[in-house]
Amino acid sequence: MATTSSMFMYSLTIQPPTSVTQAILGQFAGTKEQQIVTASGSRLTIHRPDPTQGKITTIFSQDVFGIIRTLAAFRLAGSNKDYIIIGSDSGRITIIEYAPSQNRFNRLHLETFGKSGIRRVIPGQYLAVDPKGRACLIASAEKNKLVYVLNRNAQAELTISSPLEAHKPQTLVFALVGLDVGYENPVFAVLEVDYTECDQDPTGEAFQEVEKLLVYYELDLGLNHVVRKWSDPVDRSASMLLQVPGGQDGPSGVLVCGLDNITYRHSNQDAFRVAIPRRRGVTENPQRKRCITAGVMHKMRGAFFFLLQSEDGDLFKVTIDMIEDDNGQPTGEVKKLKIKYFDTVPIASNLCILKSGFLFVASETGNHHFYQFEKLGDDDNETEFDSGSFPANPSEPYTPVYFHPRASENVNLVESIDSMNPLLDCKVANLTDDDAPQIYSICGSGARSSFRMLRHGLEVNDIVDSELPSVPAAVWTTKITRNDEYDAYIVLSFDNGTLVLSIGETVEEVTDTGFLSSASTLAVQQLGEDALIQVHPRGIRHIRADRRVNEWPVPQHRSIVAATTNERQVAVALSSGEIVYFEMDSDGSLAEYDEKREMSGTVTCLSLGEVPEGRVRSQFLAVGCDDSTVRILSLDPESTLENKSVQALTSAPSALSIMAMPDSTSGGPTLYLHIGLYSGVYLRTVLDEVTGELSDTRTRFLGPKPAKLFKVSVKGEPAVLALSSRSWLGYSDPQTRNFMLTPLNYVPIEWGSNFSSEQCTEGMVGIQGQNLRIFSIEKLGSNLLQQSVALTYTPRKFVRHPEHPLFYTIESDNNTLSTTTKQQLLNSQPIVNGDGVQLPPEDFGYPRAQGHWASCIHVVDPISAKATLQQIDLSDNEAATTIAAVSFSSQGDETFLVVGTGKDVIVSPRSSSAGFIYIYRFLEDGKELEFIHKTKTEHPPSALLSFQGRLLAGIGNELRIYDLGLKQLLRKCQAQVVPNVITSLQTQGSRIIVSDVQESVVFVVYKYQENRLIPFVDDVVARWTTCTTMVDYETVAGGDKFGNLWLLRCPPKASEEADEDGSGAHLVHERQYLQGAPNRLALMCHFYPQDIPTSIQKTQLVAGGRDILVWTGLQGTLGVLVPFVSREDVDFFQTLEQHLRGEEAPLAGRDHLIYRSYYVPVKGMIDGDLCERYSLLGNDKKQMIAGELDRSVREIERKISDMRTRVAY
Repeated sequence: MATTSSMFMYSLTIQPPTSVTQAILGQFAGTKEQQIVTASGSRLTIHRPDPTQGKITTIFSQDVFGIIRTLAAFRLAGSNKDYIIIGSDSGRITIIEYAPSQNRFNRLHLETFGKSGIRRVIPGQYLAVDPKGRACLIASAEKNKLVYVLNRNAQAELTISSPLEAHKPQTLVFALVGLDVGYENPVFAVLEVDYTECDQDPTGEAFQEVEKLLVYYELDLGLNHVVRKWSDPVDRSASMLLQVPGGQDGPSGVLVCGLDNITYRHSNQDAFRVAIPRRRGVTENPQRKRCITAGVMHKMRGAFFFLLQSEDGDLFKVTIDMIEDDNGQPTGEVKKLKIKYFDTVPIASNLCILKSGFLFVASETGNHHFYQFEKLGDDDNETEFDSGSFPANPSEPYTPVYFHPRASENVNLVESIDSMNPLLDCKVANLTDDDAPQIYSICGSGARSSFRMLRHGLEVNDIVDSELPSVPAAVWTTKITRNDEYDAYIVLSFDNGTLVLSIGETVEEVTDTGFLSSASTLAVQQLGEDALIQVHPRGIRHIRADRRVNEWPVPQHRSIVAATTNERQVAVALSSGEIVYFEMDSDGSLAEYDEKREMSGTVTCLSLGEVPEGRVRSQFLAVGCDDSTVRILSLDPESTLENKSVQALTSAPSALSIMAMPDSTSGGPTLYLHIGLYSGVYLRTVLDEVTGELSDTRTRFLGPKPAKLFKVSVKGEPAVLALSSRSWLGYSDPQTRNFMLTPLNYVPIEWGSNFSSEQCTEGMVGIQGQNLRIFSIEKLGSNLLQQSVALTYTPRKFVRHPEHPLFYTIESDNNTLSTTTKQQLLNSQPIVNGDGVQLPPEDFGYPRAQGHWASCIHVVDPISAKATLQQIDLSDNEAATTIAAVSFSSQGDETFLVVGTGKDVIVSPRSSSAGFIYIYRFLEDGKELEFIHKTKTEHPPSALLSFQGRLLAGIGNELRIYDLGLKQLLRKCQAQVVPNVITSLQTQGSRIIVSDVQESVVFVVYKYQENRLIPFVDDVVARWTTCTTMVDYETVAGGDKFGNLWLLRCPPKASEEADEDGSGAHLVHERQYLQGAPNRLALMCHFYPQDIPTSIQKTQLVAGGRDILVWTGLQGTLGVLVPFVSREDVDFFQTLEQHLRGEEAPLAGRDHLIYRSYYVPVKGMIDGDLCERYSLLGNDKKQMIAGELDRSVREIERKISDMRTRVAY
């Protein structure tokens, strides 16, 4: 298979996966404060919980280019910093630390122990650490366990030993935990099953009798080897172990969690067992047994407790009572185990309890939750069950126990963190008539599912919105003296005057400020220590602290057309094209420079930079003229107003701003000239601080209106507010230091300025029409805004109305009671003491029932109503499987909504009693659906599509064409084109692309005269297709369930033959090739993004951008594939990628090229996520790679950022 390709794509992630597979807690920065480290797919992220505000902020995130399987935090005895151990698919154990000063992860150790990839016998699946930080055990699912001893050397650096083996062949491991034994030899507890006898027994009796064992492995630190110390059989359903505190804190040992039971076990104690309480209620099945899916142990002074979560999301508090001696001190011998209902939270993959009194729930699906503990549930009236009521032997009978779920009392939700996991389908469309399209998606599961609209932008916090007497032209804020902390005045300029407002408890008009109120204002500045400057068309007013006013009048018959100021300098441009420059004297007065500078054209804008720290003046003045140029003039006393450099532009400049901003290239602040043009284009160019030369220009289109620029400050960093038809903010990314330009999710404003007061320390003030608005920007971390509409069940697919901004979703949940069955149960039985209380399903889930389906169709309006408009529930145990909007030519091209359903569906092995196709008519512009009729089919339809004025349906492995009849659909044509099940359909002209669940894609042609469907080309590789889209008439892009993305192309000759006129007999009689179609598809591109693609489409994401492929992944990933236009770019990025693979090797030790080629060698794809790590390298490495590529560092960074900004966010 050739790895070179005639087609190349650049892969970029717009939103990394949001599902959290692992979450650990620790003091990773070495301070008292705890952080949370999460793993999402291949990303490692560190978050800082803020207990004062009850928020979680992301500090740093890194792609490790490998699958993170396990994480553990450990701390060497006596230190105050936690390290992180990663078990990944690299066949190596990785130890990293978080360095807060550099804000990055540093790798300390990388020890190889086996092959790469996820295999049964290669360790990495389980990881446990000794609580005292002396050793860790890394184990595989079968046979192999390795113990590493951790220590420190004389320089207080962390050291790691060679691995000690604790292998046992033909043994499966189910769970693993480190025991708390104080400072005795470290012990690890393992749940394992020996399958030697099952393997040799063909009758299956040995399998029925096999035992699950709890085994203790002890690391003898003296002899430096591992021994199997103790083993004892436990309940066969046991699947989870939790460490019980030992030493001074508790009795040591483990909690073993199995089906319907929790047992305390230890080598020198009796077993104590409690049952897991079951929910009581009319709609609950009293026989259904629960198991524990997540748990956490929390130690406090002199006490500890466990919070264990069942699969319904209910939290139970488990405590252990110990026998006390005569003095009332615990002896370390267990007396009983106690359990009681605590609260209900979403089902979690991990729970973390913070010392500051918060609970972090990393949800399995939907948003992650951050709760604050109100109380610990000690004094409530919930029934407590203890181990006295239950036998220790799991096989003996016992009476189940029940509880009533209730609304949360002990924990209180303080923050919900957006997560789009699982993301099941997505469409890109522009329904709001913005300049850029929005992304619409369905995600979540059960009652916590949602329909989400994503748009590119920053969240804006609106503080004040007040109407003014007339429409102002501009606004400024100013302090009175240099040392003031907050602004004192808001100055508003109108066409015929100026209004001054004072900022205090309230904002009110003041008249005695010395400002000229009869003329409009061009600039306002706090000058020197305590003076103010007002520039107006007829002159400059200098207002001293003692209210003396000095006025500089304009020469006769001229007026000021543009002005710029800083705290020591003023420059104004006159209508005659002259520039007058002033500088502040030592006595605080303004001195005019003798000569005026004539410019060739009319001056449209000016800018002086801020005075740098420790200097008396800004070195440069930027002048924009209507001849479409910007000139840089020197302000040095030796060469005042001399030309330094000039830049030609595509249209006249409307705004200029010289600003120093943090920069990824130089590491420190760099001087930039920001330019806004009348054409609505924004340019950012580097201004050399010595020579005044302009270089490295980057451009961005903001909107059709002329661009205006204002210097503001966000999060203590300088930023530029760019205003056109939309408002944009240019800022440095908090992590990478790259320059970002993001639109604000706000009304378009016409003028802006910084604003700082006691109530709002860092905000902005702007004018929108006749309104004055004060707002602030809180979060710079994420530039995708989400709005969500709650749905009822797990959404499966959705479709857009062809004309109106409405969507139609189908939702279904398995093993869930439908609404009608639930109602029957509630009506049929007499309700006893609170059994009939209906709890909100978004918090407590739906009642479960084996074999039942709950399903519905929703009409969603995400734009105006931001809600669901209609819900149609499906009855008779039917579940919706697919949906399409189809226009039938037999009905005068009217569009109908077509929904496919299955009755009594069993997912695996696949079976159902029947399938149906429902037809609905759109009423009220699509806001309501009217049922027309339904047609029965042998299997549930798995794909529907509008095709040449008829309905194309994939039913099982058959492709059918239906037309609309009066009583039901009429079958017109059918063919068996794939071996298993059709999963999706695409079409152009009379060509149909059919995807099979496990046999890739087939190209089919429909011959109208003959009424035949003929497959003419299929694939070489059996791909388990999940989604496809047509890139062009001959190319199809898709994803499969193993997490690959690929592009396949039809041979041109086969494509032409299929479209020849005639009956298609030549296609039917062509010789088959290897039991398939006569031709084969060619693989153009292949890539492994490490998330299962659920949708892919060809679209644009930014205004005026190129067509790209946008794909979404199940874990909440949003990614794009950008086609390269020139071969030169391909060679550049291939070389850059090659260098980065060597210089910036993945954190967890995986080889990047092998990782991206997990199933098939990577072909025709360049990993943009790796290329973007270039900006995070050290300066010497950047220079070295730039030298190899024969480019400058800035040039490389510009190329990398252009690849993203031209097509995506």
